[in-house]
Amino acid sequence: MVETTGKFEIFPKRYGFFPYVFLIYLAMPIFFMAQETGVRFIIGVVMILLFLLTYRQLYFSFERRSFVYWLILQIGIILFLATFYNINLVFLGFFPANFIGWFKNKKSFYTALSFFTIAIIIPVFVHLDFLLDNGLHFVIIFILIMLLSPFGIRSMNSRMELEQQLDAANQRIEELVKREERMRIARDLHDTLGHTLSLLTLKAQLVSKLTTKDAERAKLEAEEMERTSRSALSQVRELVSDMRSVTIAEVLVEAEEILQAAGITLEINGETNMANIPSVSQNILSLCLRESITNVVRHSKATHCVIHLEQNEGDVTITVQDDGIGMTKRATSGNGLKGMKERLDLIDGKMKVLGEKGTKLVLSIPIIVQERKEGALS
Repeated sequence: MVETTGKFEIFPKRYGFFPYVFLIYLAMPIFFMAQETGVRFIIGVVMILLFLLTYRQLYFSFERRSFVYWLILQIGIILFLATFYNINLVFLGFFPANFIGWFKNKKSFYTALSFFTIAIIIPVFVHLDFLLDNGLHFVIIFILIMLLSPFGIRSMNSRMELEQQLDAANQRIEELVKREERMRIARDLHDTLGHTLSLLTLKAQLVSKLTTKDAERAKLEAEEMERTSRSALSQVRELVSDMRSVTIAEVLVEAEEILQAAGITLEINGETNMANIPSVSQNILSLCLRESITNVVRHSKATHCVIHLEQNEGDVTITVQDDGIGMTKRATSGNGLKGMKERLDLIDGKMKVLGEKGTKLVLSIPIIVQERKEGALS
């Protein structure tokens, strides 16, 4: 038996319902065994139960040495049943055909496939006279499909494994990029502020000593400290402005992906080009839009979502509307909407939540014409 930890499982949970679906095909051998009597009936039932055991164990023993032994036993049971009971039971070969496709090593794959082919062909020759009178060509087509299926399964598994490796590599790259960005920010902060703060510390000590001895020079040093601190503040602002902020265009792309993954269709209309909005206002509006999309996915149970963007001379309005169940009392008082309101208050923005048919969220911020021009230039 396979070593297990925790709760007993019929099949590993990671395979979902797939292993259970295959059990439907055991209806035919059970039907044939029900027609048998005596010793043949008992042996047949034992073979089916043993076949069930091998089927389960193959899922748990993958990538272990016992996987090969269970597979050989399963193929042997099929050979026995198809030879000594009914040739139609050769169709059980689709079970081991699936597991043969799991072999990653080419030598192991072709060795298992060769053994499987011999085990399938033997019952055909034993019952050749019967098959010649009852449609041998159908059986041959059936067996060819069975023998080709491991190639398709092996190809599918290889592709899935490559996709998993690619996802892992992309995640690793993303982590490295974040780490490098943090290190860059740390280096820039150190280079920008390290010497300046050291200088300010020395000058502060000097001013402290000069206040009682040379007030005029102390005043000059204090003015120099002010100019130095202003220069440092300007450098920090330049550093922060170089850091990546969220834009509305990026959030719209994210919204399309996350809603599609949630099975919600998305319609975007209106003015989507908002590059001329000042960076601070756009960043806050983008974060609010992202939060509203998150609420649609988590709470709305909607099937369709509409995002409407509108720019006027003095304001920008974004409307997010879905056809879901509407906003519950708990949802309207949650931290998500509260955080959105707090962000909008920083730039005198407003938020409306309407819940007559689905949920309609209206976000609006004022944009001064002069401010917009400055934002475009920055």
